[in-house]
Amino acid sequence: MILAIASGKGGTGKTTVATNLAWVAAQYGVRTAYLDCDVEEPNGHIFLKPKITSKKPVGIPVPKADEGKCTHCGECAKVCRYSAIVCVKDTVVVNGSMCHGCGGCAMVCPAGAITEESRAIGVVERGTSEAIEFVRGELTVGVAISPPLIRAVKELCPPADLAVFDSPPGTSCPVVETVRESDLVILVTEPTPFGLHDLKLAVDLVHELKLPLGVVINRFTLGTDELETYCRETNLPVLGRIPDDRKIAEAYSKGLLIAQVLSDYRWNFKTILDRIREVRGR
Repeated sequence: MILAIASGKGGTGKTTVATNLAWVAAQYGVRTAYLDCDVEEPNGHIFLKPKITSKKPVGIPVPKADEGKCTHCGECAKVCRYSAIVCVKDTVVVNGSMCHGCGGCAMVCPAGAITEESRAIGVVERGTSEAIEFVRGELTVGVAISPPLIRAVKELCPPADLAVFDSPPGTSCPVVETVRESDLVILVTEPTPFGLHDLKLAVDLVHELKLPLGVVINRFTLGTDELETYCRETNLPVLGRIPDDRKIAEAYSKGLLIAQVLSDYRWNFKTILDRIREVRGR
């Protein structure tokens, strides 16, 4: 089962939920993998503290034009949706930082004037955290395109009964790339006006992808009626509620897993896992 942990905004506790679910599942004998797909700001390693066993660079193919062969027909520019390659009079201009590495320009060039060269965008690391298989990507500073690196992380997903994908925040392309092949998307939210607003955006995204979803409310306090009402009226299953507790905040600030150091809350995450099985069994 592939479980994607996402959120409409940053800071809701997405990594808290992802890492603790992975750890609790492993404690109950589930063969578990954790993949940190938030490649711009990966931080799952802070809590899982993996032993890294391998590291490899990841690159994407970017075009290189041979001016001697180029007929300046402009077909390459027409196929590029990101204006990474354009024809200006008798010159072909390539902007590698805009290129998504699709290879379309080389395919349509009638003169065979375009070849490709690799451009490094980041690294992928693999390791283990106790019984958990660990994979993460780290985007090179200054690189703006993360989906190819996210794909590289997912391609290294080891065999597992439960694979937890820790998604980037928001509702843009990196999130779509992370969650689109998952069996269930968990949206982590918080009981604030911003939390509810961005939850609605994330729900619309997941519905557009036609994926099943559930909600986990972090920093839960009594009086979250508006958030609970929205979930009830839209038939969104609330899989769990994590209390707004200072002890949780202190554990987080020290880079500790809540379920590991606060036994009282281990059952919160075990309950979420049980509810996931119920939702998937419908």
